[in-house]
Amino acid sequence: MKRPVVLGGCLWITGYVLALYAEPSWLSLKVSVLLLGALVVIYVLRIPGRLPLCALLLVGVACGYYHWNDQRNVSALLPLAEQQERLDGSDITLTGRIASPVSVDGDRASFAVKAESIRFQHATDAFSLGGESVQVSLRLLKQAQQKQAASWRRGDTISLDGMLRSPSPARNFGGFDYRRYLRLHHTHWLLTAKGTEQAQVEPAGFRVNFVQLLRWNDELRDALSKRMDQIFPASQAGFMKSMLIGMQDDLDPERFQQFSELGLTHILAISGLNVAVFLGVCMWIMRRLKLARETYLLISMLLLPVYILLTGASPSIVRAGLMAMVALYAARRGLLKDVLHIIAIVAWVMLLWEPYYLLDVSFQLSFLVTLGLIIGVQRVNDLLQGSISLQFIRNTLSITVVSQLISFPVSIYYFNQFSLLSWAANAILVPVISMIVFPMGLLALVLGLINISAGRSMGWLLTWLNDAVFWITDRLEQLRGFKMIWPSPSLTWIVAFYLLLVLIYLSLHKNYQNLSMHHSILLESSSLKRRYVQASLLCSVLCFIILLWIGYAPNRLERSGLVQFIDVGQGDSILIRTPYGKHLLIDGGGTVTFQRQGEAWKQRKDPYEVGRKMLVPLLKKRGVHALDFLVLTHEDADHSGGLQAVVEQIPIKRFLFNGTYKPGKSVEKLFTTALNRKIPLVTAESNKWIEIDPDTKLQVLYPLSDGDHASQIDIVKEQNGQSIVFLLEMQGTRWLFTGDMEKNSEEVLLENLKSNIDRGQGVYSKIDVLKVAHHGSKTSTISSWLDYWKPSLGVISVGQNNLYGHPAPDVVQRLKQNGVRVFRTDEMGEIQFEVRQGIILNRTRIHYYFPSS
Repeated sequence: MKRPVVLGGCLWITGYVLALYAEPSWLSLKVSVLLLGALVVIYVLRIPGRLPLCALLLVGVACGYYHWNDQRNVSALLPLAEQQERLDGSDITLTGRIASPVSVDGDRASFAVKAESIRFQHATDAFSLGGESVQVSLRLLKQAQQKQAASWRRGDTISLDGMLRSPSPARNFGGFDYRRYLRLHHTHWLLTAKGTEQAQVEPAGFRVNFVQLLRWNDELRDALSKRMDQIFPASQAGFMKSMLIGMQDDLDPERFQQFSELGLTHILAISGLNVAVFLGVCMWIMRRLKLARETYLLISMLLLPVYILLTGASPSIVRAGLMAMVALYAARRGLLKDVLHIIAIVAWVMLLWEPYYLLDVSFQLSFLVTLGLIIGVQRVNDLLQGSISLQFIRNTLSITVVSQLISFPVSIYYFNQFSLLSWAANAILVPVISMIVFPMGLLALVLGLINISAGRSMGWLLTWLNDAVFWITDRLEQLRGFKMIWPSPSLTWIVAFYLLLVLIYLSLHKNYQNLSMHHSILLESSSLKRRYVQASLLCSVLCFIILLWIGYAPNRLERSGLVQFIDVGQGDSILIRTPYGKHLLIDGGGTVTFQRQGEAWKQRKDPYEVGRKMLVPLLKKRGVHALDFLVLTHEDADHSGGLQAVVEQIPIKRFLFNGTYKPGKSVEKLFTTALNRKIPLVTAESNKWIEIDPDTKLQVLYPLSDGDHASQIDIVKEQNGQSIVFLLEMQGTRWLFTGDMEKNSEEVLLENLKSNIDRGQGVYSKIDVLKVAHHGSKTSTISSWLDYWKPSLGVISVGQNNLYGHPAPDVVQRLKQNGVRVFRTDEMGEIQFEVRQGIILNRTRIHYYFPSS
């Protein structure tokens, strides 16, 4: 009770968490107001037992407040909810004001619009949206349209013809949910359009209001970005923009991935460190100008909101800026000096303003790490005092240990990776970047605004230091044995992690106190107490190790198999977990792109790549520490494209391919990367069983082996006919994977199988699950193929609204006529089959009800 604000903040967050998990429908704003009134009355009247009762009431108030805000977060089109299917894909005309900077990247311009109204095609009246946020994606048809779209500004009036779209939900279990992401930003609809001629934009007139302030801020950020392009070399400009003004659009994706794997992404985010340096520079200048203490504190407070806006106003910078403002005000007035109270006030203010901040990873990490540093650094420092005499080393080690331990559960929950070198990387690089790189970069920017030559000179000096930092991160990144992949833990696991950390600290503290006592005053009771403390410490550490062991591989004791047909759009990717925890990945999807001569301007800075953006994050989230087998059925882009990121980021023990080579930069890069990482390349040989684990084995059936060319790699441009076809047996169930094989290949394989039967070399007919070849194309899945295999279930991996017309209606009809229950990723999203004691269970990401027929 010495810190009531801190306690209140913790209870308020508890209420939000209950609202998230319990979703109490009976709570509302009225109920919250009544609970708040009851809380005040009970506290004022000093009713016995009022403190726990008031705590419960405050939790209820917070729960109701969050629930009320969440219920209000609905689209103005909700009255038309029964017509949802008609709304999605409707042609409309939208009118409103641009509500964000216009981002132009290649052939796409994107921005948010505060929509006043929409009018559906052929409708006479417009439907009012009352300023609802709509996310716009405008495809640019000509290079000249880039400049036109870039000239649009926040606050401009816009009328835009396009198609209304509902944001896509997650199509894979644990995948990125774009619909939820936009909803947490109070956006419920997308508008897609082609060409700037669909938009009529009127520049906003000059008005002194908040929108005009944001407009000026956008222009200033844009001007600073362009000036930094002149000051720093192209290879480092994006890095410095991210660090100085929070603009990550130009940051090299590979550099960001490298920093992420080493646990250094906080360096690239504007946070408390940047605020401290900014305030330090401002106060130093004002002191040199001999301003009074109250004056420079007041000026610093007024400059902080400007700095928050200038650096992008992310939750981490808002937290740091508000904390600094409260601290400066308290220092100026000689009031509140408890840092815990300050952080609690800031958290409370932010969560009242926007309850969804609680779900933001930058908010969570920012507050948790700051809280950990406030509470833990001095305590850890005291424990290390007897072991490390140098204060600088002790302080650095304390900060590193505390920040790493506090951020670990949240980091693995969201990013699913941790490097054992993260401790060393942070201890070495954070002081260098915070005390040298960031101040020098800030000075280079200020000098560059005054004189570009002076700014470039400072930038040139900084280039050498940045190169040294990048050299260190490059060397650390190459030590792949220190990288660990962690599945996303449960909330229970995270709570247990923090509780055990507290128990370990308390035991260490007690043990340290006992050891510091002089031996001559130790009584028998004290000796027993010391042994009890040591036993408690040992027990806590053992529990902590067991918790980590469970969290690293929570499914290690399960003896069920899992076959996961991942929805990668128009392509194939199948992840198999065997009953003994082995992992196989069959293909990796890919994005097929067509670029004509003279269309280089359409290339985006960070184009969507299914492997890096979707497949690898999914593998990590599911705790795939390594792939025991990577199978590339053939080398077409929609099967091989996503594997580049997989080979780069996931350890692979064996790489099975069809023994051919399709000329092309992407395939060449894939195999070169595999060879450089010393991954064994295995050519598929038919009729050989490969044992994966005691319950799982596979047999390659096609391409048929040719002993005379076993070691020869043929160049084959048309790869479908060379697809690897293999049979998988798992706990008595049988699965056939077919790649993109076509009719000719099916006929050849059938003839070979029947001849083997005639020679008494095995019977392969009757399978449980068939992966339908070539996305259900009419060039595959002939009647005799289905007659031979007699599958019970068929899976078609195919993209929504694909341009190829897959799957062919004739193929779907043929499957149904043969009694095959058809699963399709375009209709159901990811499809998972669990094999439990020989029984196959299924679930789909998007619920789909099969017709009774």
